[in-house]
Amino acid sequence: MRIPPLTALITGAALFTATAAQAQPALVAKGEAAFAANRCSMCHAVAGKGNAKGPLDGVGKKYKADELRQWLVAPAEMAAKHNATRKPAMRDFSKLPAEDLDALVAYLQTLGK
Repeated sequence: MRIPPLTALITGAALFTATAAQAQPALVAKGEAAFAANRCSMCHAVAGKGNAKGPLDGVGKKYKADELRQWLVAPAEMAAKHNATRKPAMRDFSKLPAEDLDALVAYLQTLGK
């Protein structure tokens, strides 16, 4: 039996969406673990836990995923772009594995939703 191309495309998209939806909670959990492992709460707070001078509540609404990634890998440039003057300057996380960066971004996107 031959499946019409449009049906195959719709079926493939539905399977991809279902798989992505299932993977998201695991990715967010990995991001939360990476947040803890990298001691981000030394400078930032989430839901009142951590350094109150750097609250991240709402950051998921304020920035898009690519902007959050830029804050992680190019914090000096993002601080200059947004006129952020907080001291000490944010640490550069560009040497983290791509999977950890993806997970951190996924976690940060959940904050403030």
